[in-house]
Amino acid sequence: MFRLASLFNTSIKTTCCLNNLSLSKTTRKTLGFHLNSISSKLSSFSNLRTQMGDYSTVSGSTSSKLLFRQLFEKESFTYTYLLADVNHPQKPALLVDPVDKTVDRDLSLVKELGLTLIYAINTHVHADHVTGTGIIKGKVPGVKSVISKTSNSKADIFVEHGDKIHFGNLFLEVRATPGHTQGCITYVTGDGPDQPQPRMAFTGDAVLIRGCGRTDFQGGSSIQLYNSVHSQIFTLPKETFIYPGHDYKGFTVSTVGEEMLFNPRLTKDEDTFKNIMENLNLPYPKMIDVAVPANMLCGLQDLTKRSSDALAN
Repeated sequence: MFRLASLFNTSIKTTCCLNNLSLSKTTRKTLGFHLNSISSKLSSFSNLRTQMGDYSTVSGSTSSKLLFRQLFEKESFTYTYLLADVNHPQKPALLVDPVDKTVDRDLSLVKELGLTLIYAINTHVHADHVTGTGIIKGKVPGVKSVISKTSNSKADIFVEHGDKIHFGNLFLEVRATPGHTQGCITYVTGDGPDQPQPRMAFTGDAVLIRGCGRTDFQGGSSIQLYNSVHSQIFTLPKETFIYPGHDYKGFTVSTVGEEMLFNPRLTKDEDTFKNIMENLNLPYPKMIDVAVPANMLCGLQDLTKRSSDALAN
């Protein structure tokens, strides 16, 4: 970065020196053109660097600010997302797709940042890990678990397409994106002058980076997933960030525009996509028999277990 800044400054100084040299008009014009081109490219890089610096904290208007952290659970390759309105007096926060094994880490971060956790929300009933919402509810009184109504699981709050989840002056918009499972939803940051830009979509397993979730269990449907993605996610602004529920190759973020161009499955026509999904030949999920029954009690399973243990004793 310092070398590029130095090069940028040098190009400016060199341009100034050109004016003091006894050069022909043609030579001076040619040199000036190349220097202007370099300066323009460096300026563009500087703007890109500024945008990259906004990935961890995305700000909207001066009245609201979104704190954002992306967290990873290595065994199930699951991403958990922490969002908070840090300009609000209470600094209300929520966790998207928390995992049971990393609850202590996540809550420690919430405490360190001085946030008030109010929601633990899930994009769907997971088959590859147990949600951490139940444990969180046991450790942090007042936290509410959230999941889609069509998931048919248990939670404190059920949401449907078009609902909004408010935390401080910010909100997430709920979009129904079934197909991986019947109850999948995508959470999208709000659209408005007081909401952070670019927008962010937390897609769960509906859209992965250069991929998508499987559709061969839990009421999945390849055609339904295809239509969900194209109608509810690919209609978002192309600069919208996509934050998936998992990644297995080391990717952390994509955009709607990128996936519309480069996703090897979702860029195909509907029939080709259906054929691809029907011939993946994936192994049976190793955690499904444990995870799904627990996650059907989404956010309440830990409390239910403790109640059963108490009755047994």
